[in-house]
Amino acid sequence: MRGVIANRVTSLAVLLVAVAAAAGLAVWKHTVTLAASAPVPRPYAAPVNTVLRACPAPGLAGASSSQVALIAGHTVPGTGRAVVARIGTAAGVPLASLTQPGTLSVTGVRAAPAVRRTTPSPAPAGQPVATVPAAGGVVIQASGSMARGLEAEQATADGKIATRCASPGTDFWFVGPGAYTAGHIQLFLMNVGSQPADVNVQAFTDAGPLQGSADTGVGVAPHTMVTQSLDTMLHGTRVLALHVRTSVGQVVAAVEQSAHATGAGTWLPVSGTPATRVVIPGLPATAGARQVYVAVPGSQDAHITASAITGKGTYRPTGGAGVDIPGGSVAEVSLSSLSAIPGAIQLSASVPVTASVLVPGGQRGALGAFTAASAAIQEQGVVAVNVSGGGAASSLVLSAPGRAVRVRVTEIGTGGGPAASGSVVAVAAHHSAVQQLSAPAGTRRGSPFAVILTPLPGSGPLYAARVIAASGKGGPVQSILPVASALTVVPLPPVQGTYITPGG
Repeated sequence: MRGVIANRVTSLAVLLVAVAAAAGLAVWKHTVTLAASAPVPRPYAAPVNTVLRACPAPGLAGASSSQVALIAGHTVPGTGRAVVARIGTAAGVPLASLTQPGTLSVTGVRAAPAVRRTTPSPAPAGQPVATVPAAGGVVIQASGSMARGLEAEQATADGKIATRCASPGTDFWFVGPGAYTAGHIQLFLMNVGSQPADVNVQAFTDAGPLQGSADTGVGVAPHTMVTQSLDTMLHGTRVLALHVRTSVGQVVAAVEQSAHATGAGTWLPVSGTPATRVVIPGLPATAGARQVYVAVPGSQDAHITASAITGKGTYRPTGGAGVDIPGGSVAEVSLSSLSAIPGAIQLSASVPVTASVLVPGGQRGALGAFTAASAAIQEQGVVAVNVSGGGAASSLVLSAPGRAVRVRVTEIGTGGGPAASGSVVAVAAHHSAVQQLSAPAGTRRGSPFAVILTPLPGSGPLYAARVIAASGKGGPVQSILPVASALTVVPLPPVQGTYITPGG
């Protein structure tokens, strides 16, 4: 009997507590929602409203004239503006001011007057390389609809050699041949912000990390571009990887290599963040060796296997069965069996690596044409500078290392609208495909045009690069440009495990 009574008393107490708690919550001004154990909500996205890009080549003193091409998403509503100006130029004196998304704009840039050379001050401890100001460089500031889906590239006057203009960041990787092969290696650092930047440059070689020559504490003042000649620092190196990162502020980093001091140079593309699986798109259909440069930045040794993603499927090429590379070093791997086979290379490694590929071609006197490890296209990819006619032809090399892909390819001329509704290209799973590009109707022969790649729903990861080659089957490669994502919205992470108080 006592047990029964005790149970009833306990039940009554629990009921009273529950009623009191409910009454207490009812008199609160704001209701309280407990979301700690709620299902994960759908991710949200915010529209891109501001984009900042910088291009080191246009306007370089002593260089030939060049151009900057840019385009914003052609289906983006609303107003916006993109301003193209020389770095450090006072507001109100732009090279171009653009307000029409979906229209390709090409701005010519003349060489800037040379910066007056002064006796460089002694380099601070830990900085063995002299840093000097550089004349040239262009900044692009875009807002509103002109920022959504924006792509900007620097190109030679004929549009055959193009390099992507990068956004400011804190971490950049460059992988390629060393000073023994390249002859001259120039590092450009652009600070397009209002905060001073402090930069550290770490070099990895075939013999391991470069010892005794750490290039640290490189100061870059706001709205300036500086350059360093790394020839002495990297003397005798056959392969190299440069890791450029900031401890304060942000910069845009770029590396140019040239075989001769006065000859044409080659801009190294930025290699993707080191990972245990990387894809290097854009192997052209032209003949010649494929030199793969692989960097292993960590302390652990890497075991690497290479797969070729081609029009006939994915397979292990000769020389890709397995390579061991010591940690903290860079190695060169020749995959000559992939000559004249378009596609992509996928590297699988036991530890994070990053890589680039060199193929014969480029400007006369250049080392060749480079492509580098890049990310799969998210939402859409854009290439601003493509040419057709005048002895050149542009094509896309599309690769699907996983599931099959269907992608809409739309060409847009300098006159404005797209070529019809674009064409849909199917790429089978674990295959690559080549899509020839043609200028839209009404585009003047030989003038540049843009191309937009939009993976369709249900597609697997898509990796792509644009190749410009001399017209005719097997014509030499002029340039390769990995296609990067041009986002109109930025995904926001889902919110969970929080207490939400609606209304305040």
